[in-house]
Amino acid sequence: MVLSPADQKELLAALENDAARFGEELAATAYQRGLAVTKKEDGSTKPIPITATPVILPAHELARRQKLAAHIASATLKLSRLVLSGERAGLVLDGLSPLERELAKATFTALATLVTTRVDFFVGRAVMALEVNATIPAMQGYSDIAAHTFLEVVGRAWGASAAIIDGWKKQNGSNARALYDALQAGYAQVRAGKAARTVALLCRRNDAQLTEQRYLCERFGEYGADADVVFPDELSGDDAVRAHAKAYELVYRHVFVRRLEEADLAGAEYVKRLLLEKNGTRAVVLNLPASQVEVKAVFALLSEAQEDSALAKAAGLTADELQAIAEAVPWTRHFRGEALRARVAAEPDRYVLKRSWDYGGRAVFVGRTRHEPGFAERVKAAYGQALDWNQVCAKAVEDPVGGGFVVQEVVETSPQAHLLCSGKTQLPTGLFVDFSTYASVGLAEQPAWGGVCRGSPSHIVNIVGGGGVLPLICSEVAAGLLASHRAWVK
Repeated sequence: MVLSPADQKELLAALENDAARFGEELAATAYQRGLAVTKKEDGSTKPIPITATPVILPAHELARRQKLAAHIASATLKLSRLVLSGERAGLVLDGLSPLERELAKATFTALATLVTTRVDFFVGRAVMALEVNATIPAMQGYSDIAAHTFLEVVGRAWGASAAIIDGWKKQNGSNARALYDALQAGYAQVRAGKAARTVALLCRRNDAQLTEQRYLCERFGEYGADADVVFPDELSGDDAVRAHAKAYELVYRHVFVRRLEEADLAGAEYVKRLLLEKNGTRAVVLNLPASQVEVKAVFALLSEAQEDSALAKAAGLTADELQAIAEAVPWTRHFRGEALRARVAAEPDRYVLKRSWDYGGRAVFVGRTRHEPGFAERVKAAYGQALDWNQVCAKAVEDPVGGGFVVQEVVETSPQAHLLCSGKTQLPTGLFVDFSTYASVGLAEQPAWGGVCRGSPSHIVNIVGGGGVLPLICSEVAAGLLASHRAWVK
């Protein structure tokens, strides 16, 4: 059953009306399960707010977006391989750190499988992709915590039985389960069909998403693997990857390659050697480093391929990939040249500038926010001084850091009204909401991936930098939730 617009309006109104009853429990339970950011300095945690108002989508629309993500991710991998094999390799390599560059050059020709990627979309008049995450495409755990906790807490508040709630959770799906299945499928490719019995979830001590890794570790154990969260300084072994008095057959990498070049990261040298050797020598590592896939200058080539048939042909893009690009990739270009600079400077409301290789939204400049405090803060962080839009364009067009900038046509979107739960408060808030969908590249079939939604008062949506997670619920489950509410109020 798919909710009608009237039914969806009724459900959201009921949630807003009753949030004072269940909102505190919703926030506390999600935090207890791992919806939190860990502070590097002392390992303390900060709750990530969750909304009492979900994003609701029909299952067929979620499947459509997942297919778009799969085609966009596979096309991006192909274009990264084409660039690195030709004269334009600097478009990618110039922005990478020394180790990232070494790994990209050593592995790009053989890299055919990415067990997990995440394509981030904005949804306005259409569903438009903003970028591809292929290095650490996280939030599989966060998304499950948000959706499952929402269904449990609200379902109990409205009188649903444990059996009914469990049925909703199964119907809604699990990205943690899809990640596990993807990792096992990737492992089987290397190990001739075998399954991994021991899994190390490798991350830094006090990683920002440490609580999510622990949540995934618990789920992997339920699915049948002996899984542990492991830190680089705990690793040893020349014949196998060892820690915690056991050998790990599969290593799920949740460490940015660039972090391995930091002087204070104990155990970094061991991880470097592991990544540089043939995969499977001591353990199977997934995802392998793929910085070249995530570089935004490569994403810009997706946009170019719509107009350049020779580029599309050279990369080997399929008809399905080209259709997905045409449907869901906004106009994006590498930001170079006086003509392009003048065009972008003259129409700030139309464009967004993004550093080609960066993460966390730190060097993203949205033209239409140029008079807002957040814009000035990011400009000062990047360039050490206050600059207007025209001056930012002049700096960015010549900036070599991170491979320079790309320019993207802004995706029209507006804040949505949501009820943000944090601690004891339930605060009505206007949030810019993105929609991210997971996909695998190079597996025989796609696992049962879903999505995750983040919300922020800012145009730049980032969990670590602020904002919250919105439960993503399929319409069929939302219909069951509404039926429970109607029965409960009688």
